[in-house]
Amino acid sequence: MQSSTKLNQTEGQILNSEQTKQKIRRLAFEIYEENFEEKTLILAGIEGMGMLLTKELAKELEQISPLEITQICIRLDKLQPTQSEVVLDCETSVFENQSIVLIDDVLNTGRTLAYSLRPFLKVRIKELHTAVLIDRGHHSFPIAADFAGLRLSTTLQERIEVILDNEKKYGVYLH
Repeated sequence: MQSSTKLNQTEGQILNSEQTKQKIRRLAFEIYEENFEEKTLILAGIEGMGMLLTKELAKELEQISPLEITQICIRLDKLQPTQSEVVLDCETSVFENQSIVLIDDVLNTGRTLAYSLRPFLKVRIKELHTAVLIDRGHHSFPIAADFAGLRLSTTLQERIEVILDNEKKYGVYLH
């Protein structure tokens, strides 16, 4: 009986807790390698799992680098991005002439990341990179992940779920 319970917990699981944490740590190293000459770095996470990933990356970057990390939360309606305002939890002057990493959990079509760029186009920034835990590769917008924990080919009908807020289910799942 116990083995069937264990099977149900891992059914559809692509990355378990340990593997997910390894991917996040590797992403942090890649981000640092690309930004090692910077003194400060802004991590801009999309509300939800994107912001939780941002917090995890910030913790890792603080452990492995001398970078001063600033975290920004980006809020927008993912279902109606053209009709919703993109809201930041800071003033746009914070990221003027700064290097920024825009972060979300999954890159599918690129729509969410594309619309999340709006506030960063209003201010002169130094450079902007994108980071995702999972890149599904079904891009409909000219958006690419500069840093991806895992590039995964899926069908359009499949759904990727990233869970970073539940220690028992922490990981990446395919449904």
